[in-house]
Amino acid sequence: MSAKPLHRGRGLGWVFLVLLFVACGGKKPQPVTQPQAPVVVPTFDADSAYHYTAQQVAFGPRVPNTEAHVSCGDWLEGELERFGAQVTAQRVTLRAYDGTILAARNIIGSYKPELKKRVLLCAHWDSRPWADADPDPKYHRTPILGANDGASGVGVLLEVARQLQAQPTQIGVDIIFFDAEDYGTHAEEKESTGSNTWCLGSQYWARVPHMADYNARYGILLDMVGGKDARFHREGYSDYFAKPIVDKVWAAAQACGYGQWFLHADGGVITDDHLPINQFARIPCIDIIGHYPETGFSPTWHTMDDTMDNIDPAVLRAVGQTVLQVIYSEK
Repeated sequence: MSAKPLHRGRGLGWVFLVLLFVACGGKKPQPVTQPQAPVVVPTFDADSAYHYTAQQVAFGPRVPNTEAHVSCGDWLEGELERFGAQVTAQRVTLRAYDGTILAARNIIGSYKPELKKRVLLCAHWDSRPWADADPDPKYHRTPILGANDGASGVGVLLEVARQLQAQPTQIGVDIIFFDAEDYGTHAEEKESTGSNTWCLGSQYWARVPHMADYNARYGILLDMVGGKDARFHREGYSDYFAKPIVDKVWAAAQACGYGQWFLHADGGVITDDHLPINQFARIPCIDIIGHYPETGFSPTWHTMDDTMDNIDPAVLRAVGQTVLQVIYSEK
């Protein structure tokens, strides 16, 4: 129908519109919704994450109060700055279970710090002072390299940071490297204070965050995410405090084609950095942590074998791509 008759006379035009309205049952025309553009998720570079993991290990054991610890901490700050983050170093002295005073440093890299819509990603960057689970007792007082237990999670998040600089997300993202996670009670000594001897850096941050009134929609902790043959089960505290986030992350893994790594199976409860975040910061936080059916933790856990020889880039990729899928899907 031509548009010309509607411009000739107001009366005829209104009659036509009334008849059309009645013929259509009196329903108002519905607005046309535009299709949303598909989410473009960067491709996680597992070789890059492996390289960042190896660089940490090259410093040696990252035990608080050592030169390697100081040097690696400086390097981590520099890498986050190089990848465009606003970096905050939360320096604090912490008392270990045996009375040792630890010069600790939580390292925070923030992207889009002005936004209130935020997600927290975290891992611990220190390594175990003792190989107290090693089969050979002569190593039970020897520090470990912690390639998987510590460095792998940080390596994945450094690659995430690199991607965040190249392709910003629609929300703010904070990457936190927690210190003094692994200075818990030696296996040969009695655990007199329960689980409080572990996760000292995150316990402090959860009570005294790097900025006043800090909040995030949720948090994702990465721990031991590079071990050969690792699979990821649903950790108990994660399901208790943040089940919808576990569901979200496991669904993202399935969507990325990594469902065979992320299994809907019971992983038990694990004292890790996500626990104080849930309890004290009141931010729902989950733990993606390697699980092994027979041993629970990796067979290299707290042993001298926690080296780069036992890191699998395919596992790093499964975790890293899943995390990217989650954060780039946030609006």
